[in-house]
Formats: sequence, structure tokens, C-alpha cells
Amino acid sequence: MADSPDADGGACLVTGGAGFIGSHLAEALLAAGRRVVVLDDLSSGRLDNISRLQGDQRFRLVKADAAELAAVEAAAAGCRVIFHLAAVVGVRAAVETPVRAIRSNIACCEAALEAARRLGCRLVLASSSEVYGRGRGMPLREEDGASPGSPETPRWSYAAGKLACEYMAMAYFRQYGVEVSIARLFNVIGPRQSGRYGMVVPRFVRQALRGEPLTVFGDGSQRRCFCDVRDAIRALIGMAESPAAAGGIYNVGGTEEISILELAGRIKELARSRSDIALIPYAEVYGEAFEDVPRRVPDISRIGRLLGWRPEIPLDETLAATVEFERSTAGA
Repeated sequence: MADSPDADGGACLVTGGAGFIGSHLAEALLAAGRRVVVLDDLSSGRLDNISRLQGDQRFRLVKADAAELAAVEAAAAGCRVIFHLAAVVGVRAAVETPVRAIRSNIACCEAALEAARRLGCRLVLASSSEVYGRGRGMPLREEDGASPGSPETPRWSYAAGKLACEYMAMAYFRQYGVEVSIARLFNVIGPRQSGRYGMVVPRFVRQALRGEPLTVFGDGSQRRCFCDVRDAIRALIGMAESPAAAGGIYNVGGTEEISILELAGRIKELARSRSDIALIPYAEVYGEAFEDVPRRVPDISRIGRLLGWRPEIPLDETLAATVEFERSTAGA
């Protein structure tokens, strides 16, 4: 059975480690004294995200597909923990390439779980608040279950794939004793997040800095809670370090609720932008069959009981940091 990652500064594997969350996680692990292996095929991750890490002798990059078990197992050899973040991300990918979104996410998850089983690693699986689907009762609690919408609606293919990964993870825990814990991430944001996959904050920030209209889909009344990536990383590492986390599902998210229209206004102000705010019907962006969720708020009491974790970084601070990052890298 795997020891705590703190035992001797042991190595950790981060699949998808050249992505937004993965690169921040790799940085934090190195800062905490671990050795870090990042496995990424760079299909959505970027070398720029990890360029500052590659001179560190404790860091190693493996360019490989996270769906290939042999590659994952080889990369994880000698590691105490696998953080599995590799995935096809975002609602846009689910709508435009639903087969790839489902197939890739399940295959990558299975490879990570099987490598953990063979090597005796602890595993932290990054899941998504999308698995709650149409969940109406707020705040959303882990024990209330998940309820993706109809398969006739393309948007839910991403949620269904992530939910299948959660079921598989719990099966590996029960049948094989793999020490796996699941983090349901709610709208993690911060510097380096890509806007290519429909993520709202980087899209608004870039539009504001270019003086373009901030495009709000629908009427903007939909409400969300956002979580700074640094807070999310603390939760992921805490879960890896806690034997009591094994076999559990934990919401990881912010507590400040905001409408998307209010978010656009706040970003416009922080960016000192004169951009207009434009309302765009969902049908023009995702097609007629798209279905959105009017409100999504996490109950974070379970991870609070486990780790004493709460988000610490205010939304405005995260948004300001994102604006400054995008301003500094514009045209880079």
C-alpha cells in the first residue's frame, strides 16, 4: 500500500500536467519537495506552462498519450501518488466532438487506475461539477448523487464520461483496494487557463483587453461559484496526503456565487476596458439542442471535515491576477 507522498519527498505523477491545473499542481509539488513526473501528449497542454520547471532536476516530462497504459505505468514507476488530470475538457468539446470526449476520458482514467493498481500508488482523480447535471437542490452535496441530462442533449456527453470515470474509480477502490479519491472541481480559474474550450473567465478577459464585446451566452442570469487554482491545488494535495480520503468523493469549489452577467461586468472593470457586453443566444453558439444549468453551488462541508479546507482567495483577486497574466502575455 502506498505511503504518504510526504514520506521522503517521493515522486508524484501528474497526467495532463502541462495543462492549466496540472502545471500549477506540478509547481506546488516541486515547491513542497516532491519529485514530479508530468505525462502529457500536448494536445491541449502547453510547453509554455511548464517551461520554468524543466531546469529542475526533480522534474521530468514524458510526452505520451494518457490512454496508453504502458506509458502511464512506466511514467508512474517509483511514484507514490498519481494525480489524474488528463482529459478532454470543456462543454464545447463535448458538443463538437462527443465521441472523443467520452472515449478519451474513460480510456485515460482506466489507464491511470490500472497503473495505480499494479504499482500500489495512491490516486487522486480530477472529476467535474458537470456530473451533477441538472441537479436542482442547492448547494450540491456529494451524497445527493449525480444526474446528467438526456443522451439526446449533446452537452451531457462530457458529464456522462466523467461520471463513468467516477464509477470506475470506486470499483477499483472496492475490488482492488486502490486508494483513490475523487475531486469534483467547480469552475477552477486563474492564470494560464485556456479560453479555447469555452472557459468563460479567460474568454471574457481576452475580449476585454482587446476592446471586443464580452460575449455572454444566454441572458447571463446563470449563477456559478469560481475557485482559484491555488485553492484547488491545496485541496488536491491534501487529498493525496490523507489516507482517510480514499474511497471518497469531495466537492472542491468556491463559495462566492455570481451571475455570468455580473462576472462580465466585474472583469470589464478590473481590465479597465470600454468593451460592451453582448448577449448571445445559446443556439448560435452550441446549436438548438443545448441545455444550460441556471445555478450551480457546491456544498464543501465534506472536504472541510476531512482536511479543514476552505477556499481562501477572493474572486476579485483571482480575476485581477488573470487580467494581469493575460495582459503580460498578449502577443507572446
